[in-house]
Parts: sequence; C-alpha cells; structure tokens
Amino acid sequence: MSDIDRIYASPLEEVTGFRFDEQVVAVFPDMIKRSVPGYSTIIHMIGQIAERYAQTGTRLYDLGCSLGAATLAMRHRINAADVNIIAIDNSPDMIERCRAVLAADSGEIPVQLICGDIQDAVIDQASMTVLNFTLQFIPPTERDAVLRRIAAGTVAGGVLILSEKIAFEDEEHQNLMIELHHNFKRANGYSDLEIAQKRTALENVLIPETLKTHQQRLLNAGFRSVDCWFQCFNFASIIAFK
Repeated sequence: MSDIDRIYASPLEEVTGFRFDEQVVAVFPDMIKRSVPGYSTIIHMIGQIAERYAQTGTRLYDLGCSLGAATLAMRHRINAADVNIIAIDNSPDMIERCRAVLAADSGEIPVQLICGDIQDAVIDQASMTVLNFTLQFIPPTERDAVLRRIAAGTVAGGVLILSEKIAFEDEEHQNLMIELHHNFKRANGYSDLEIAQKRTALENVLIPETLKTHQQRLLNAGFRSVDCWFQCFNFASIIAFK
C-alpha cells in the first residue's frame, strides 16, 4: 500500500530537481495515478500488446521499470514459450521496492531485475520493449542512440512501446493541453502550490518533445512503421514496429 503524495504540499524554500529517490518511491503509485491521465489504460494495454507480440524464445524489456507495473502487465498476458522479461531502472530505491513487488507476484514468467542505466543496456532478441515515460528523462541529444540500440536488438515483427509527455508546435494548443492537464491534477486533489512546485522540480529534468519528433526519430532508428495508439491531453503512447 503506497502513501499519499504530499511531497510538494508545503511551501519549499528551494525546489530542487526531481529525483526518483526514497521519498518519491514511497508515494509513486499515488503520484502517477493522480498525475498522468490514462496511465492505467496504457498499462493494461501493454499487457494486451505483449500477449499479441511476444515471440517464442525472445526477451521483453521494461526500460525504466520503476515499480514494475508494465513488467507485471506483460508477465500476466504472455502466451509465448521460453521468454523472459528484463526490467531495468537506475534508481536503487525503485529497484528495491520493485523486487518486493515481484516477489509477492504469482506470475511465472522469469523476470531479471537490473539496477543500471538504460543507456548502457544491451538489447538482444527483443520481441517487445517498453519505454513507459522514461525517454523524457534522457537528454534529447542522447535519445537517438537509445532508440537505435533498441531497434538493432529487436527481432523482425517485434515492437517498441514509447509513452511520453509531449509538446505541441502550436502555442495555443500547447497552453490548452497544459491547462487541461493541470485541471486533471486539481480534480485529483492536488493544490495549485503542489502543481507549481512539481512543475518547477521537473523543469530541465523532464524535457518533452512533439509527436512528430518522436515518430521521425523512431523511423530514423530503424523501425519500419510508427503510430500513436493512445493520447490524453499532453500524454501519448506510440507503437513502433520492426
């Protein structure tokens, strides 16, 4: 059972850059449920996509796995034989809690949990890779290399799921999506102070890009077909086919 997210509920003398530390880990399920519209739908559908695209004798990767939500979704829907899931996160606190979550889970698909940088991950014989709100925390100039490595390690017919907070080229549209997202957070109990301080903490840490930029980068990386399969306000998920 997670705690309620109150990290930014009181005025802070200095709002430091957002980190996935012990404080965030303790409230993470509540934080993401109240902050990311459509998150539960994306997780549920990741399981369905794994059921369709997991291939016998391959690996599935959850890059930036946090507490393992996407890993569990895949684990309980895979029908293919002789597969395993590799879940990677660079936060020791996340990995520690994720290990406890997996230990309590009844799924039978083997999961290898790794504490490490996904930019150093070796992707091999992947039939499905998930980057669920992970790439946005990597500097934009370094994102191409990550996706090229994933594409190179993906088998024919494999897929990548890339979920991201996105930006819009049109300023009016951008401002509207930000406003709607903030209204979503207010409806879920966040105060204006919490919204403002969290936004400051994420500035220069989470850097969103347009859907067009993501789609072109995936094509350049070596995926043959790319499309957006889910969007709510300024949050979207893309599926890329090898």
